[in-house]
Amino acid sequence: MNKREFIKLTSLAGVAALSGPLSSLAMPVTSVKTSSDDPKAPFVVPPLPYAYDALEPHIDKMTMEIHHDKHHGAYVKNLNEAIKDTAFATLSLGEILRKVTDKDKAIRNNGGGHYNHSLFWTILSPKKTTPSDKLKAAINTQFGSFEKFQEKFNDAGKTQFGSGWAWLIVGPGKKLSVINTPNQDNPLMHNIVKEKGTPILALDVWEHAYYLKYQNKRPDYINAFWNVVNWEEVEKRYNNA
Repeated sequence: MNKREFIKLTSLAGVAALSGPLSSLAMPVTSVKTSSDDPKAPFVVPPLPYAYDALEPHIDKMTMEIHHDKHHGAYVKNLNEAIKDTAFATLSLGEILRKVTDKDKAIRNNGGGHYNHSLFWTILSPKKTTPSDKLKAAINTQFGSFEKFQEKFNDAGKTQFGSGWAWLIVGPGKKLSVINTPNQDNPLMHNIVKEKGTPILALDVWEHAYYLKYQNKRPDYINAFWNVVNWEEVEKRYNNA
């Protein structure tokens, strides 16, 4: 399959997952403002904090363009449409996620998609970073070693059947846990996800996040992910959790 064919297929798959019209994936992302950590409607796509090609060779430019502009753009467009004239319209994104149920399909899918991707862009960086001694000590305490944590996180990404996410979350008492969720669910969805917590590290394992470069080799994509993790942002989120 060449890149042109893949773009067509991933666009159609994204439409089905988003429960939105085909035209939503063509929404231009221009003149957007940076969202806060807990924005309110109308929601916008936050600009990338780096250039599309900044994560190469680990994540390629074309994937970043499609992923950010088309897929994330569609989640935002469809979320704004889904909450219109509902009780969710005046809520912040965090409040929407905490209140959404499995009956709110479009809001669940697109609200999760907006939050998950907004987080994902921030925990990626072209600059090489490493976990601080404080964060590494917390990881070692919970998982036994940093290498065992990575193995557990990798397994969460590899074993997520179909589309979804792998997470490092902070629970009560600053306890760290690794979980995975299907589709665009996340651990802030109190009425949907069993293992709740504050996400501090996330990995998108939807095929549109890696297929152009890695095809069906999800483990290779997961291994490459560790080269672009923004540990400074992860620690900031850990401290604020």
